[in-house]
Amino acid sequence: MGAKLSSGGGGRFNLGQNSDINVTPFVDVMLVLLIIFMVALPPATESIKLDLPPATPPKNGEKPKPPVVINLQVGGALFIGEKASALATLSTDLSHILTAQDPALPPTQQRVYIRADKHVRYGDFMSVMNTLQGNGYYQVALINEEL
Repeated sequence: MGAKLSSGGGGRFNLGQNSDINVTPFVDVMLVLLIIFMVALPPATESIKLDLPPATPPKNGEKPKPPVVINLQVGGALFIGEKASALATLSTDLSHILTAQDPALPPTQQRVYIRADKHVRYGDFMSVMNTLQGNGYYQVALINEEL
């Protein structure tokens, strides 16, 4: 709260013009905001407790099974891994491959990956997805590869 006193010029009480900015109210407001944020912030940083299963290493050095990948190419060419397939026989071919790979799980409970060429029409891709979902394959993952 300072005032600029000037002794020069005209008269006994002529103080002149004070052009300095008084920052005291600004500092007061900033300190109050800082205290408010310091008090309000700790409740917002509470962690969420999750009950995650422990990671288990593979037994006896067995390798994880390779994923089953459906490859969709331009023009509608469809492959399950290296084996050629068609949209009409996709679910039966996929069922045979998944059953041979893991007979303990039903084929519709296993994860299937889809990889499509970037020039494949969206309608062709969606017809493959609809065929899979229509036959009960809901665990479908998409493979995205950056170039």
